[in-house]
Amino acid sequence: MDSIVVISENCAPLLSSVSRPASNNSDGGDALAVDGEILPEHDSAPLPAPATFIAHPVKPNAPNQRLASLDVFRGLTVALMILVDDAGGAVPAINHSPWFGVTLADFVMPFFLFGVGVSIALACGKASNKLAATRKIIIRTFKLFSLGVLMQGGYFHGRNHWTYGVDIDHIRWLGVLQRISIGYFLGAISEVWLARNVPVDSPMSFMKKYYVQWIVAILLSAMYVALLLGLYVPNWEFEVLSSNSTVSTANYGLQFKTVHCGYRGNLSPPCNAVGFVDRQILGGKHLYHNPVYKRTKECSINSPDYGPLPPNSPEWCLAPFDPEGILSSVMAAVTCFTGIQVGHVIMHIKSHVKRILFWVVSSLVFLLFACVLVVLGMPLSKPLYTLSYMFLTAGASGLALSFIYYLVDVKHIRKPSLLLQWMGMNALLVYVLAACELFPAALQGFYWRSPSNNLVNLTESYLQSLLRSERWGTLAFVLLQILFWCLVSGFLHLKGIYFKL
Repeated sequence: MDSIVVISENCAPLLSSVSRPASNNSDGGDALAVDGEILPEHDSAPLPAPATFIAHPVKPNAPNQRLASLDVFRGLTVALMILVDDAGGAVPAINHSPWFGVTLADFVMPFFLFGVGVSIALACGKASNKLAATRKIIIRTFKLFSLGVLMQGGYFHGRNHWTYGVDIDHIRWLGVLQRISIGYFLGAISEVWLARNVPVDSPMSFMKKYYVQWIVAILLSAMYVALLLGLYVPNWEFEVLSSNSTVSTANYGLQFKTVHCGYRGNLSPPCNAVGFVDRQILGGKHLYHNPVYKRTKECSINSPDYGPLPPNSPEWCLAPFDPEGILSSVMAAVTCFTGIQVGHVIMHIKSHVKRILFWVVSSLVFLLFACVLVVLGMPLSKPLYTLSYMFLTAGASGLALSFIYYLVDVKHIRKPSLLLQWMGMNALLVYVLAACELFPAALQGFYWRSPSNNLVNLTESYLQSLLRSERWGTLAFVLLQILFWCLVSGFLHLKGIYFKL
């Protein structure tokens, strides 16, 4: 059954895709309030006539339908984030790559951004009041960025920590939600203001309508590459606790370490332009102090896992670096633009076969670009969000969504993915409570006699002893967490409760 797209005149809440029931239509059919997403389908609705391109809005009495595969894609992304964050320490192979290369964890952030881009196209594509839509975009961007600072700025210390609060002088300003808010803002503004008012009835008119957005994405990529390869990075200093200092020592203090650079176009951990821009604008105190390159061979004897410093390790191993920095977030926003184009295909192409063909071909082209760039010397790096990494992950995102779309929305094989679909409907809530460890940190506050005897720790310890393996026990515990949040999301869905910004 071909999907029918219902677009509202204002942008929908970010990472939200569910509407609440409204009053009945004049024709007696059930109506649903449109808040900018594809809505739940009516199985009893008549089949629409197939078409390749449409140049007219959907009729008011057309059956409302939801793209279930997009929810499954979101749910899969959140599940992967919980898996790699909580099990990455026990299974380093799925944890983030220490610097160059990609692992399973390195696809999570691009999947988030790609899904946000698809939602932007479906939510903002028909905004008639551009000023009102822009105002809502700014408000939602501010909400998401502020929530990110609260969750990841250092105020909540997470599981196994019994304190909260942050020194404003050391608060971390950037993070996952902040990066998503930047991508959302750039993508949504471009969708509202740069999409031309051109009826789409052919491939050429499709290009005419959206080519300005493509130009913006190309310019953002060109600016990033120019700064990454052309910006001169001088020597720099950072503060670190002196090696002979302890909390109980009266005269403990900080030492200044010097990192020697003087390079242009260097992509190594200490001397790249991404870190230089963050240090100049945000300051070293406001960056992430446990960067992924601490798991490189230069900085860990247990590489690719964390571990003690090797003998004669370089001083930059102790330096801060933000994996969601300013310059890399500009490049990450381009992933949102690729998702927006996927959403445009959903809006204008009604044939399942042609949708999937367009997505697969464009995804394979992205993968080809990634391979060419790697051969030309642009390595894959998630911390830097290199152009090759963007093409690789955007192509993988497109292929993953195409596969899910074929199974869920074309073949209607939905029962195996129902748990992920529920999680995708409340992706932001699950991320805040689970991935940011807000719920486990609160739950471990209830303990028996000793703080370590809490439900969270005891459950993990029991599974480790039951399976006689710390690694497999931790993995089973994480999978149990994912199942728990899928069921919680399903309960909230049945109650009609959705967390929106």
